[in-house]
Amino acid sequence: MAGKDAFRWTDVALFAGLSGEQLEKVKEIFSRMDTESGVKVVKEGEEGDEMYILISGRVRISKSMIISGMSVPLAELRDPRKVLATLDGDICPSFGEMALLDRDTRSATVETLKPSVFLVTDRERFFGLVQREPIIGCHLLSVLGKRLAATVRKNNSELVKLTTALALALARRK
Repeated sequence: MAGKDAFRWTDVALFAGLSGEQLEKVKEIFSRMDTESGVKVVKEGEEGDEMYILISGRVRISKSMIISGMSVPLAELRDPRKVLATLDGDICPSFGEMALLDRDTRSATVETLKPSVFLVTDRERFFGLVQREPIIGCHLLSVLGKRLAATVRKNNSELVKLTTALALALARRK
């Protein structure tokens, strides 16, 4: 992972506050994955248990606006995808934490916008580390918990805005 944009493990928010010794133990549970542009790293609705950290490149996270199997009469909604975020490797963002923790279906699609490099771990390796190294495990789970809590709070705020807008729109139709 050398080069002009050399990746540093200490740049990853998930690892902030870990000692060098602790970080060496964390490195053991991650593998590197290189992809080309246009690769769907994660597909909404599929099962998975991997978490990814983008260390170079760019990805787009999107979600379908229509529930699977739902029939929508509007032609412009044939492939309605809402872009939730565009992430760059220079800030080493992570995604897939929910699947890592609960091994459920993916809630969004993540597609590379240019060649990208990821660090990847899965549920078995992650929780193996948590079991072997409980202090490191508590740190990682705490960081992930705070990140997920922030996401829930943001989504709650967006949900209130959406339901308010819907209520206003329906009230105007009367």
